[in-house]
Amino acid sequence: MPMKLEAVLTGKAVPFTRPGSSSAIAKQPRNGELAVTELGLAGDEQGDLRVHGGKEKAIHHYPREHYALWAEELGEHPLLQAPGAFGENLSTYGWTEQSVCLGDRLRVGTAVLEVSQGRMPCWKLNDRFGVKDMSLRVQQSGRTGWYYRVLEEGVLAAGMAFELLERPHPQWSVARLSSVLFDKRVDREIIRQCLELPLVPNWQRTLARRLEQAEVEDWAPRLQGPQV
Repeated sequence: MPMKLEAVLTGKAVPFTRPGSSSAIAKQPRNGELAVTELGLAGDEQGDLRVHGGKEKAIHHYPREHYALWAEELGEHPLLQAPGAFGENLSTYGWTEQSVCLGDRLRVGTAVLEVSQGRMPCWKLNDRFGVKDMSLRVQQSGRTGWYYRVLEEGVLAAGMAFELLERPHPQWSVARLSSVLFDKRVDREIIRQCLELPLVPNWQRTLARRLEQAEVEDWAPRLQGPQV
């Protein structure tokens, strides 16, 4: 079924909470048509290009229905009153990590997007929400959202509909794939299956390393960030 794009958001990189850090997580809604390039939405920025942005993480999509679940868990947090709490570019009702699959190709407006990976939450969510383990909660809940790469540049705007063009990996939802990435166990058979998928390079390296070393990497630097 066609799904409506409820909100489109962009943000500028500004100094963030910890010394030397920068972030564009505080994104704001945009009206009218926005250009979509291979690096994302016109006017959108990222605070740390080592781990955010780029062609494989050009646009971030977060399901709005998750907000009600977070409100139940966190209380009526002010960030949950409007889209953009999680630094997302696209906000919708109707699709979640369980219903979107790796490699899904979607048309919205005149742009064609492809689901490239789920989000691996980082410490900036802790500071944004004022909840010391928010990034871990996002990871454990599976409510991470996902990223797109841009296959065809174009324009989009809030109110436009998504159209699913192709689903090459229907057995590999974002939720299923992320559950492998966030598993502290090393299931060699499942990892081998994942390595046959068209994973982004950093996920490919991470899983290949787990297979080789028979252990899972330390998540603390990503989830807790630099200590102040």
